[in-house]
Amino acid sequence: MKNKMRVLRAIKNITQAELSDLIQVSRQTINTIESGKYVPSTVLALKMAKVFNVPVEEIFELEPED
Repeated sequence: MKNKMRVLRAIKNITQAELSDLIQVSRQTINTIESGKYVPSTVLALKMAKVFNVPVEEIFELEPED
C-alpha cells in the first residue's frame, strides 16, 4: 500500500514527532508507515485523515498486489 504521508506532513509543516503526538503513537510508528513497512489500523488511518483534513483515500492508495 502506497501512502502520501510524507507529502502531507510537508504541506502541513509538521514533523514525524509532531504527527505522532497528535495521533498518540510513537514516532517510529509514523516512520514505519511512511516507509511502507506497516499498514495502519482503520482507527489510526482515520486519525491521520482528521489531522490532515483529507479523506483516508487521499493518504493511502492500494497497489495492484494488495
